[in-house]
Amino acid sequence: MVLDETELSTIDDVDGHEDAVWISRFDASELHRRAAAVDPGLPLAGVTFAVKDNIDVAGLPTTAGCPDFAYLPERNAPVVQRLVDAGALVVGKTNLDQFATGLTGTRSPYGAPASVFGGGLISGGSSSGSAVAVADGSVDFALGTDTAGSGRVPAAFNGIAGIKPTRGLLSTLGVVPACRSLDCVSVFARELSLADRVMRVARGFVPEDPWSRRAPREARPAGRPRVGVAAGLDFFGDSGQEKAYARFAGDVTVDVGPLLEAGDLLYRGPWVAERLADLGEFLTARPESVLPVTRRVLETGLGFTAADAFRAQHRLQELRAAADRMWERIDVLVLPTVGTTFTHDEIAADPIGRNLILGRYTQFANLLDMAAVTVPNGFTEEGRPASLTLFGPAFSDDLLMALARSLPPEER
Repeated sequence: MVLDETELSTIDDVDGHEDAVWISRFDASELHRRAAAVDPGLPLAGVTFAVKDNIDVAGLPTTAGCPDFAYLPERNAPVVQRLVDAGALVVGKTNLDQFATGLTGTRSPYGAPASVFGGGLISGGSSSGSAVAVADGSVDFALGTDTAGSGRVPAAFNGIAGIKPTRGLLSTLGVVPACRSLDCVSVFARELSLADRVMRVARGFVPEDPWSRRAPREARPAGRPRVGVAAGLDFFGDSGQEKAYARFAGDVTVDVGPLLEAGDLLYRGPWVAERLADLGEFLTARPESVLPVTRRVLETGLGFTAADAFRAQHRLQELRAAADRMWERIDVLVLPTVGTTFTHDEIAADPIGRNLILGRYTQFANLLDMAAVTVPNGFTEEGRPASLTLFGPAFSDDLLMALARSLPPEER
């Protein structure tokens, strides 16, 4: 349905930079005009959304969290245009870890959003503003991106759903690349039912996008899906998160060692050099424009050779084979989204090391061509948000969504 005056007044109240959530937004008169023109028969008529500011929205600058990098796109990214064509209303662009490099939400010159749960908790990143804008009710859903976990970690820190689709299911044309071969557009929503509707509108092959993929007919298991869990995970001393994960009972215990090794390749291997393939010229020309922590991460890519890249690809292929064997035993793998949570002060004390901890159970997914759905999993005894992520092989997106929607409330 088309937004009523109450809903529009809520949009009017969103400040462009309040709480470091927003970088830019359309003014109220433009939003009213667009809302009045929406066909109420469209599948997302009047539903509001935010867009991470590394995804193009016509009429608003794309900054990627770096003011000196900013440009004004002439057209919407295809994934944004699909949603607009379905009646959804773009409110504005949201904050992010600069160049989508990080999982903390603290690496931005536009400020560091905080978790809606307070207590000094970080928002998670890199899609920090998108997750908070959904969690605090400013918009109905939001687009983020996900390379190492940026569509899942912020969902975990803010108690909402985060959908990381199969690579290429949602077009990344019009997205500032992080690691172009791994990047995904992600979806945040408070309810899985809305996330499902958004995904069905946003997905689809885009011929102009060389990374876009046609989804085959999904093969569903004949009976109830076989759900795998892991034992012996590292919760980094956080007994609350460990207990929260233990509440979930799977069917099969699997060894996730090969997955974790694959994840280590992302920032400790040559894939960090892929970030320089698109950002290297800007970094060389304008090093002072890049935050020191972001520059430090990007410049590690200079230390890898072409031979290093091939060795890592060969090892990744072996780890993919191990993952394929895992899928012979289970249909879905369930892991904690993060092993522990951090405050802003804790991240400031160790920004690189604690960022790696946050990605421990997320950063293998795109390297191993998996789909993922993140859902809330209640709270720890200390009042910190807990979360689960459901993983499946490529193009298992519908199965993951169906299973996530079937979980009891304390597990979603």
